[in-house]
Amino acid sequence: MPELPEVETVRDGLDRLVTGAVVRDVEVFRDYSVRRHDGGPAGFADQLRGRRLAGAARRGKYLWLPLADAAPADPAAALLAHLGMSGQLLVRDPAVAGEWAHPHLRVRLHLLDAPSGAHYLDFVDQRTFGHLSVADLVPTPDGAPGGFGSPLAAVPEPVAHIGRDLLDPALDRDVLVERVRRRRTGIKRALLDQTVTSGVGNIYADEALWRARVHFARATDTMTRPVVHRVLDAATEVMTEALVQGGTSFDALYVNVNGESGYFSRSLAVYGRLGEACPRCATPVRRDEFMNRSSFTCPRCQPRPRNGRW
Repeated sequence: MPELPEVETVRDGLDRLVTGAVVRDVEVFRDYSVRRHDGGPAGFADQLRGRRLAGAARRGKYLWLPLADAAPADPAAALLAHLGMSGQLLVRDPAVAGEWAHPHLRVRLHLLDAPSGAHYLDFVDQRTFGHLSVADLVPTPDGAPGGFGSPLAAVPEPVAHIGRDLLDPALDRDVLVERVRRRRTGIKRALLDQTVTSGVGNIYADEALWRARVHFARATDTMTRPVVHRVLDAATEVMTEALVQGGTSFDALYVNVNGESGYFSRSLAVYGRLGEACPRCATPVRRDEFMNRSSFTCPRCQPRPRNGRW
């Protein structure tokens, strides 16, 4: 599933290429892709036609584009997207889109006046876990911007319960540290809990814990503040590095808005490297089952805790 760096790569592309564009028309080719929209496909299209895309923002793995009307007022709604496991938002020009009959094209927005000259914003989703909707914007409780890339102190209502992510300038890291330490769980479960902090998934959790030399089952309520800070700093560092390289691509399903893959998978230290030498100590990397997925660790750098929470 795309994690924060992958989603931020898409957000940045949308912000540069479609901010200011007006939605001329909407085509929904698969109703399930707008299942979270209360008005169904017709209502979804009606709420987008004639609206201007006023930027692109993100909180964790959620993306949204505020929708502006002709009147000079702050947007009250946004086009909300979650990419699921295979969703792609692709900016297309007429020459490419006219010849491009992708079998997994689910929704197409026809655009006018996009700064890039693009005429289409396509939502492509092979596995159909992703979704689009138009959602009301609600004020943030602290009066801070609702998400990364947003100047508005508002967030789409379905995203309001999601924790701020580690790249969000409005995040209070000391408060986050205390929130982690109050939980009675393993540190990796805490990192993956999107209500605690959003955007961290299985790949970057493993990489961050390896950098911090902490085992994934280390009990959060036994961790000192400096150790929790070290884990969060490592997660921030690894996601920032991944962002520079456009994210991690293991197959053709994750691409940016231009259809290009990321290359951070070449820099992974432990994730997916069962039996390979740890880059730090040369011990073979270990794999453990974890929440119907996998956790990869170095047995020497990340010793198993005596009283871990599994």
